Amino acid sequence: MKDRQINNLLKAEIARQHKVVNLIASENKVSTDVLEALGSVLTNKYSEGYPGKRYYGGNKYIDKIEKLCQQRALSLFGLKKKEWHVNVQPYSGSPANFAVYLSLLKPGDKIMGLQLSSGGHLTHGHPASQTGKIWKSIQYEVNNDGYLDYDNIEKLAKKHKPKLIVAGYTAYSRHIDFRRFKQIADTIGAYLMVDMSHIAGLVAAGEHPSPFLYADVVTSTTHKTLRGPRGALIFCKKEFAKKIDNTIIPGFQGGPHNNNIAGIAIALKEANTKQFRKYTQQVIQYAQIFADTLKQNGFRIITNGTDNHLFVVDTITSVNKTGAEVEKILEKHNIIVNKNTIPFDTRSPFDPSGIRIGTACITTEGYTTDDVYRLTLKIVGILK
Repeated sequence: MKDRQINNLLKAEIARQHKVVNLIASENKVSTDVLEALGSVLTNKYSEGYPGKRYYGGNKYIDKIEKLCQQRALSLFGLKKKEWHVNVQPYSGSPANFAVYLSLLKPGDKIMGLQLSSGGHLTHGHPASQTGKIWKSIQYEVNNDGYLDYDNIEKLAKKHKPKLIVAGYTAYSRHIDFRRFKQIADTIGAYLMVDMSHIAGLVAAGEHPSPFLYADVVTSTTHKTLRGPRGALIFCKKEFAKKIDNTIIPGFQGGPHNNNIAGIAIALKEANTKQFRKYTQQVIQYAQIFADTLKQNGFRIITNGTDNHLFVVDTITSVNKTGAEVEKILEKHNIIVNKNTIPFDTRSPFDPSGIRIGTACITTEGYTTDDVYRLTLKIVGILK
């Protein structure tokens, strides 16, 4: 690379990634094939529109790539093309969620999502997000044990009658009862949207209940447990396909990132294998070993454990340190986590009461059960 400054920074970041232990639940490492697609000549092509209906010429092969990506997405999750549609163009998860709201709702309509401190996402109606400004947001919470309280969610839904309910979270460690959410949504005539960004790889591998039997729309990022590049997918029932496609382009985005779509297609193929299912099983096993070992050493784990790839630690109760303090301490030892709020947190998200730990990346890197156990005890030793 002729640009020495950028080249040196790239090399430094490569060295950093090799040096550290990455326990950030929303990060992973893509394959060399995905990286090759991301750095390919596909980035040179402008392709506003959809296959067979572009605003520019010269999209013969781009059309084939996008169609292949769509086919692989539907195949991975066992969806029939006559019943489901998938848009593979969203630039990331937040724009994907925003596009769904724009497609199905009017400004001022009510949406209901999990509160940020309980494990929800900004785009599920948080007041700081445009999703909490354009639409009237009703926020539900977990119970005192950190679990979703479906009875209270139902009561809240019946009281406020939102037009759309969001299930699927960024820091919730237990299985989600999508069937119960569908029953709640049907009771008040609401749409059910599932944001499976964190658990998409687990759903694909059959290691988490699938939302597709119950949801009207399912959104997902592609770079977490799916182990792909940074992008997003919107799955929807056929009846919503035209609205959502029109919201993405021309309503919301411009030309798709074709190199990214090719990388997503590769990742989807990689995820549709027995090896990926074994990988996912290890991810969950390692998260459970991690959480149980910390618990045995006096740490408070939200929900007392995990069913998936992540869990949240109450660091104030466990070691009398804020999440921000723990994040900095561990980074000095080349262990990377992210500070995170805990349910009913009274502290700022910039200096919250906990941290979030995920095992997808270390599993990709080939960690063994013994490695995870030793890493956990190392963290105990550093913090206690």
